[in-house]
Amino acid sequence: MWADTFATQFDAQRAERIGALCRLDLPVVAPDLDDPALADRLAGVEVLVTSWGAPALTAERLDRMPKLRAVFHGAGTIRGLVTQDFWERGIVITSAAEANAIPVAEFAYAQIVLAGKRAQYLARVPRQFRNGWRGQLHSDRYTNYGRRIGIVGFSRIGRRVVAKLQQLDPAEVLVYDPYADPDAVARAGARLVGLDDVLRSVDVLSLHAPLLPETIGMIGARELALLRDGATVVNTARGALVDTDALTHECASGRLDAILDVTEPEPLPEDSPLYDLPNVSITPHISGSLGTETLRLTDAALDELERWLNGDALTSQVTMADLGVAA
Repeated sequence: MWADTFATQFDAQRAERIGALCRLDLPVVAPDLDDPALADRLAGVEVLVTSWGAPALTAERLDRMPKLRAVFHGAGTIRGLVTQDFWERGIVITSAAEANAIPVAEFAYAQIVLAGKRAQYLARVPRQFRNGWRGQLHSDRYTNYGRRIGIVGFSRIGRRVVAKLQQLDPAEVLVYDPYADPDAVARAGARLVGLDDVLRSVDVLSLHAPLLPETIGMIGARELALLRDGATVVNTARGALVDTDALTHECASGRLDAILDVTEPEPLPEDSPLYDLPNVSITPHISGSLGTETLRLTDAALDELERWLNGDALTSQVTMADLGVAA
């Protein structure tokens, strides 16, 4: 992992814990597995604990680690880490994606609630109308009462958002996910319907689908046109799920609002109209774990490492088949 990632994710307590679980040699952290100076060290490595900044585990790199048996990833997706050669060697890998889902779901829920009051945009009003801003509030759009919210992707994050949305009373939650179990969605307090049914009826659309070949651009011009006037698109998943040009067109017309923690591309070009539209809120991909939240990811990885060492069942192992339907 990157050195600054290690400094954030391994405080004294967690550095002591991993030292108690494994035999550590120097250097403890390496951002570059191709460094010739690491050759002797890598030859004896049995376990990697990885996070942001870890390079792809290609055949060439794996050849330098013939004893490698397991990888415990202290971050979310492992897509950039694993390769076909990795899977063919039968190495165990786990991910802290479930732990990373916690702050993303918290952030998404907060943005959905704020979207009900259009708070992200109305925050600018007192600056523009310092003596008469209350006159801007005469609209039935500013409410969370009786909202209908659409969730695309009953993923580990989507499920958490659905659970949090039960706090809104009354509110109806619709879910689109071709792989979800209708009974599981119902038990969570939502209703599983088709994508077009979600789009035609919701006030807020929140995206939580993984980025797969079939999900790229899944919310395009046709889908956005189905949303009712005044609806808000919240994206904390991946920017490429949405057609950026189509979203720009809808937001520039004033018909839709957007709350974007991710974009495509990321960052947007400097001349993107989305930056200056008053009904668009853009944050710099902050919904995932930041600061002390990353310690939760470290704990998740070390918990799995400890289970593996003890011969206990792992709780977050990822297989090649899992990557067909998950981030």
